[in-house]
Amino acid sequence: MSRTGKKPVVIPEKVKVQFNAGAFTAEGPLGKEIVAVNELALLNISEKEIKVDRVNDSKQARCVHGLVRSLVSNAVEGVASGFTKNLEINGVGYRAEVKGKILKLNLGFSHIVDFPIPEGIKITAKEPTKIEITGSNKELVGRVAAKIRGYRPPEPYKGKGVKYAEEVIVRKVGKAAGGK
Repeated sequence: MSRTGKKPVVIPEKVKVQFNAGAFTAEGPLGKEIVAVNELALLNISEKEIKVDRVNDSKQARCVHGLVRSLVSNAVEGVASGFTKNLEINGVGYRAEVKGKILKLNLGFSHIVDFPIPEGIKITAKEPTKIEITGSNKELVGRVAAKIRGYRPPEPYKGKGVKYAEEVIVRKVGKAAGGK
């Protein structure tokens, strides 16, 4: 049995959950998340927790068991406390600022990159070199952070570019001066 799937999901006080026709819904102070639940998984919702079981012991049902539990857990956690990704910008003249629903990135190109902020995501740039991405959907927060990082990934020689705050850039040694 899946180790992840066996763990119950604790429901915080301020979150309301329901399960209807293959769709799990979680509502909380940060919004509403809907998760499509595979028909091979069953959700048993009590007052304080959600348990995920499987319909049978087929290989497909075993594969889906832990996945459904993780998706349900992420939805409950997202509407209760939310998810955050922090990015750092390194490089001379590299900066970011938020104007309305657009993130403007100056990343050393001949033009400024305009990134439209998707619905359900909040982006703040407290400093010109630090970006904070928050939202209730874990997948969307991660996808937005990866897209922004993808405009100018950090390079290994000087470390210039956009990187995750906790990411460590392994530096390479440049060319040796002199030679034969």
